[in-house]
Amino acid sequence: MTNDVTLFNRDPKYIPRVAAVHDMCGYGKCSLTAAIPILSAAGCDVCPVPTALFSAHTMYKDFTFHDTTDILPGYLDAWRKEDVELDAVYSGFLGSADQVSIIQRLYTEYPQSLRLVDPVMGDAGKMYPTYTKELCDAMGRLANGADILMPNLTEASILTGRDYPGQNIGDEEVTSWVQALLDLGAKNVVLKGIDRNDGSIRNYVASARLGDASHMVELEHEKLPFMIHGTGDAFASSLCGAIMAGKNLAESARIAGEFVRSAMMSTRNQPHYQERGVSFELNLAELTSLVQ
Repeated sequence: MTNDVTLFNRDPKYIPRVAAVHDMCGYGKCSLTAAIPILSAAGCDVCPVPTALFSAHTMYKDFTFHDTTDILPGYLDAWRKEDVELDAVYSGFLGSADQVSIIQRLYTEYPQSLRLVDPVMGDAGKMYPTYTKELCDAMGRLANGADILMPNLTEASILTGRDYPGQNIGDEEVTSWVQALLDLGAKNVVLKGIDRNDGSIRNYVASARLGDASHMVELEHEKLPFMIHGTGDAFASSLCGAIMAGKNLAESARIAGEFVRSAMMSTRNQPHYQERGVSFELNLAELTSLVQ
């Protein structure tokens, strides 16, 4: 791997603090219920900023949804009064377009913090049910200046205004998509989930620091013959954890891909695994080993 961009120099004795701006989902193993244990396993102090409360994630037929936008200004005011310090702001699922300004407030108040953006908006060519065009447009404002922007192809199409191409795209198309994401102002891009129906899942890593998208790194992982919800959040959270452990960008993306693969293998052993969501608990030692 040639992409050796390192974003965080980890002192082995120091525990970095990460604000995880995401929803809290009671059932379904995603968002904060993934980010908190995964980042903690990677040696991070996780400070949740709950953007919404769900009984279960939106792929279930029945779920409750509560938007927390109104409580967040006071929530962050209290942090400032207590002089909370942050090393990174990791954002994911948002409950409303107004929450983009909440994240931007964190960027302003913690200018030295890394900006880790998982622009959670949809998958397989479709937006998630609670998302609107207004929210998607607002999400795009987080791309400019992101230290890492990590969309899937559905989210990349929303951010760039391009038509969703499906998951099976060739090298030249990948280069074009990654360049379009860098052109939005992202410092580094991880494009997730390219599937060419050849038994592998591919992720691509590129850094503006190293030039254009032609310098991107391809990371190939075994594609398992089943699908589980929550793998995107597990990938983004473990990638952020590896970054905060001091690993370089491409290595962090490789670690995240392998963590998700092994967690999916563990998940398949659980009852009702296809509804349950990704069960990563037995694999957290993979991340803890990064800081031991």
